[in-house]
Amino acid sequence: MDISWKNLFKIFVVVVITLGFFTSFVKTVQNWDDDADRGAMLMSESHFGDSFDKIYPGLAINEEGDEVPWQGWEPEDSMWFYTTTQGTDLLPYDFYMVLEKKESQELFRSNKNMDSYRYIPLKPTFSNSDGLALGFVKDTYKGKDYIGLTCAACHTAQINYNGVAMRIDGGPAMADMENFVKDLTFAMQDTISNPEKSKRFVDRVLGRNGFGQMISGGRNYSNEEDVKIDMKKYAARLHDYITMNHSNLSYGYARLDAFGRIFNRAIQHVLNKEQIEKALLTVTTADVVEKVLEGSPEGVIKDNDFDRIIEKLKPILSTRKMVELKNEIFNSPNAPVSYPFLWDIAQHDYVQWNGIAANAGLGPIGRNTGEVIGVFGTLDWREEDGFSMSALISGEFPFGKHVKYESSVNVNNLERIETHLRDLTSPQWPEDVLGKLDTDLIKRGKVSYEKRCVSCHATIDRTDPERKIIAHFTSVDKVKTDSKMATNALVYTGRSGIVQDQYLSLGVGNLYMEERMPVAALLTVATTNVVATPDPDKWWPRRFADWAYTLISSYFHNPIKPSVKRGDYDPDTTVNPFASLMSYKARPLNGIWATAPYLHNGSVPTLYDLLLPKKKKTDSDKGEYRPDEFYTGSREFDPEKVGLKSQGYKGSRFLTHLKGNNNTGHNYSDGMSKQERLELLEYLKTL
Repeated sequence: MDISWKNLFKIFVVVVITLGFFTSFVKTVQNWDDDADRGAMLMSESHFGDSFDKIYPGLAINEEGDEVPWQGWEPEDSMWFYTTTQGTDLLPYDFYMVLEKKESQELFRSNKNMDSYRYIPLKPTFSNSDGLALGFVKDTYKGKDYIGLTCAACHTAQINYNGVAMRIDGGPAMADMENFVKDLTFAMQDTISNPEKSKRFVDRVLGRNGFGQMISGGRNYSNEEDVKIDMKKYAARLHDYITMNHSNLSYGYARLDAFGRIFNRAIQHVLNKEQIEKALLTVTTADVVEKVLEGSPEGVIKDNDFDRIIEKLKPILSTRKMVELKNEIFNSPNAPVSYPFLWDIAQHDYVQWNGIAANAGLGPIGRNTGEVIGVFGTLDWREEDGFSMSALISGEFPFGKHVKYESSVNVNNLERIETHLRDLTSPQWPEDVLGKLDTDLIKRGKVSYEKRCVSCHATIDRTDPERKIIAHFTSVDKVKTDSKMATNALVYTGRSGIVQDQYLSLGVGNLYMEERMPVAALLTVATTNVVATPDPDKWWPRRFADWAYTLISSYFHNPIKPSVKRGDYDPDTTVNPFASLMSYKARPLNGIWATAPYLHNGSVPTLYDLLLPKKKKTDSDKGEYRPDEFYTGSREFDPEKVGLKSQGYKGSRFLTHLKGNNNTGHNYSDGMSKQERLELLEYLKTL
């Protein structure tokens, strides 16, 4: 068939118009869920008694006296943020919808159970027809439906006071993801081992093959055997995940070592057969290694291959040897930190507590891709021959044998989410709920802030669309807060596997990827290649059109340009290209009142406590000091000390003497009287 340039042009125009119509339709649908309460449910029996019977309206009064959204987002903006998938695939969707708790017939996804992990229950709405907890969403990848997590799961807060619930979009979640995943694993294992429960589970999964499944692309499961195969597969995979990420330091509520877990998933998926063999030889014999690796591919070790290797090892290796193998391959995620708050995040020059992620150019997409890898993105990486776009973009030779970095990561949505966050503003103290502020105290507190705080924590116009947030970094040696998170990011290493012999471009030069490298480098190479790979789930014209548009839009529409870190820290050098990670970031404190607990590791329960010194052995017992022990999990707000209830209930016990939990440092209020602390505290409420 003869295809002329004129016909090709017509085809191109039709494709562009079709894609434009589809994009316009998607944006229209995005605004359909405008539930005024943002899906909130009234709860008379909350997990720790922090119940509520009223929803704060989410409105504020601007300088002209008009009602405006409290944080710059209309209800439909919030609902879109809550329900937009990133491409995370924790468990088959049908499994999650019918799974029962361990030793119970209560559904695991029940509002009561999800509230116990401090995920926020939501009522069914247009974009959340199944009434999933806030931040949980259906993701469809390669024709199958999965339950996944959105950005909102970890970055949406709720504060209760006197029966009123205040939703804080972009605020740090109270979630206990560590125990959520563990209990999900135990529920799957219990379902497999209990015949009655297993039969209920299979019947209910098959019973979900109705109209909804036809609309979403067909039936997920058509027979009992397929259900049972996947039951075992996902139970084993979840168990391997919690084993891989075991930590002697419990996280509790409101914290997660996200980087440690992201690092481990990156290490797992860059492993190749040769380097797994080397790891195995440290704990067992060559004969056993040959038997275990029989049938494994020479190149990329995919999830199913890794699952089979672990299953073969379990009856062969003792528990002690399995632990040794885990420690040989992975690193302990033992530095939990508070979930960062997201307002102004799109305007920051560097992101994360230690500034590991530059926000210029394609940085935001790479950062968010790493996050999706950490929370169960499906990574279908495989070796191929031919041309590789990802190799070309990452600076490698684009022809010949290469790794194809296909995944469930929805890079297009990650770009849209980052753009969406540009309109999010910090919450202002709601005087109609939490009480009037004292103007005299505020005036005196402002003077104290400018004297003690503003050199690191600049004040900004929270609504200025052109604002840029320049972070101030202080070395761990000088700020003297707990160093565990910074140290791990600097010293943790992993086997480079499929990215060995590549080059990573850093500010101080190109880093050659040898057999064992800093995990920060492995993650950067992996995320770069994932971002450079078009979405395999889309029709090919849209796949490449979306991919090109996302990269071009992200690069040219990002107002943040590459810049040097500001502050007092050790700079990166050719000798130590990651030296600056041994520092922590100070940012503007607008909205700080709504982000308890405090310090990067959540080791101080209230702002008032943060303004107190850490008790030393030589200090008098009669003074006021930061608490050495407190509890997390409650959403009940304390407007006097500015934080969440930290005593009088059975939440997560926080012991500050443990490494990773230390609450020393940041003693910039030393020498202040109690009155001066109260003045500064009142001013902090206004930011």
